[in-house]
Amino acid sequence: MSRALLRKVALGETAADLVIQNGTLVNVMTRELQHDVDIAIKAKRIASIGKADHLIGPETKVVDATGKYVSPGFMDGHMHVESTMLSVTEFAKAALKKGTTAIFMDPHEIANVLGTEGVKLMHEEGRSLPLKVFTTFPSCVPATNDLEDAGANLNEKDIEEGLKWDGVIGLGEVMNFPGVVYNDPKMINEIEATIAAGKTVTGHFPDGTNGMLQAYIASGVDSCHETVAKEQALEKARLGMHIMIREGSAWQDVKEVIKIITEDRIDSANVSLVTDDIYPETLVEKGQLNHVVRRAIEEGVDPVEAIQMATINVARYFQIDKQYGSISPGKIADIILLDDLTHVESSTVITNGEVIVSDRELVKEIPGYDYPAHAKDTVKLQRVLQPEDFMLPTDQQGRVEVNGIRIIENSARTEKMTATLPVDDGVVKIDLEQDIIQLACIERHKGTGQISLGFTQGFGLKSGAVASTVAHDSHNLLVMGVNQEDMAIAANKLAESGGGMIVVEDGEVLAHVPMPIAGLMSDQPIETVVEQVRALEKAWQQLGCTINAPFMTFSLIALPVIPEVRISNRGLVDVTKFELIEVVKGSET
Repeated sequence: MSRALLRKVALGETAADLVIQNGTLVNVMTRELQHDVDIAIKAKRIASIGKADHLIGPETKVVDATGKYVSPGFMDGHMHVESTMLSVTEFAKAALKKGTTAIFMDPHEIANVLGTEGVKLMHEEGRSLPLKVFTTFPSCVPATNDLEDAGANLNEKDIEEGLKWDGVIGLGEVMNFPGVVYNDPKMINEIEATIAAGKTVTGHFPDGTNGMLQAYIASGVDSCHETVAKEQALEKARLGMHIMIREGSAWQDVKEVIKIITEDRIDSANVSLVTDDIYPETLVEKGQLNHVVRRAIEEGVDPVEAIQMATINVARYFQIDKQYGSISPGKIADIILLDDLTHVESSTVITNGEVIVSDRELVKEIPGYDYPAHAKDTVKLQRVLQPEDFMLPTDQQGRVEVNGIRIIENSARTEKMTATLPVDDGVVKIDLEQDIIQLACIERHKGTGQISLGFTQGFGLKSGAVASTVAHDSHNLLVMGVNQEDMAIAANKLAESGGGMIVVEDGEVLAHVPMPIAGLMSDQPIETVVEQVRALEKAWQQLGCTINAPFMTFSLIALPVIPEVRISNRGLVDVTKFELIEVVKGSET
């Protein structure tokens, strides 16, 4: 684009393509509100800010912003589209209506199933949308070595090649923080390659000593979205780490972490707001990044400062603030109109200087995207599963001591659980009085037939079974239940449909969300998926579960990079030691 056109508009020598009139500008460069401002746009970019009546020609489109706030479009600095259960296209339709104009997606979920090809499919889908879809290339596929088996394994050459793709903005969250701290050559080489390419290395540091944290940052990883406590956030911020404050469907960290701004009064320039994982129901009912901005405001953050953390701060972190993140001459015209700074709902959304959303409805048609057939055929079991596959045998008698997983509501973390369980006819039994039920993780990528069994506490299930092929990050087949017959039905039905999530009780399917795209995403419109997820949530409740977002918590029970204990297809994992441990104490792992 010739910037000569922008100069001509700024000088009043030619008309603008689009003029936004009489709005209150949310100026994220100076943290102030400027009233009665016009914005002139030419050839996708902002040409001038100020009175623009003289720039309106016969072909100029005019948007009346009287009584509205004119803000840069929101930019979500870390999120996984797969967690929305939607394709990138369907997600974009919903996110744009909520004022999100750019996302920085880490498609490591699909990478664990389909490898580089999966990343490429989502990346290419995103490139054709009015939503800006920047990709951070997955860094840890699988998330750990020797503890789990994914459908693919990305090596250093894959990552170096991916960093060259147009629109790949950096390295996806570096979850293997022990590997970084203790000089795993693969991790170090990935980070060095990203830095050499002049791109950003995004991080994931949930817990560790101060020395480990400093070694992690010194290695070149300079952000974290896993901070859940104010003290952690302050420690990281003081060391120069970019703090991404997360508020998704299950992980709700704003209330605590935002205190570094509202109480400690630190400079928020190196802080941003992100969603990480968000469900379709949340997307429709509460919003996308606008919901996180609203939450920050509710906790006492100045509205303009909250918007800075969803716009210019994000652009600066990813080194694209010369093009995005503010309403300034020369910048890409990604702009939203807000009715007020309390509810943070956008009535008009403009991307690349074109009105995409007007009166809260999409006014531009967004075509669908077709995934190849093999990308919808990824659940490969060795055979049909039987109830006895979910029975944990033991040669001990009477009662046994077991290790298990206790989940924590609204937290990505788990706790190690120990309990005494009864043995009947050589099989370890569950104990509903202790809220301890059966758990299984089945390898589903190569049909090896590998099954690991364990126990979990905290879901409150009293009957039936649930299953999911969304099982971060290797996405094997997770099954949990009160009786083995329902567990087998749930697993087999899910495999037949190509993956997704399911609830079964007394042999009957109560709810089912088919997700044939890599077993992670639906190929249906958001309206359909939302109704399916609502039915799923109701079915979980029918089984006795009362916790918030249970299927999100369930899907993370297999992620062996967040403390304390997880299950993988290889067995029970102690994440504090990064090693497999026995389920039945006194037995071999």
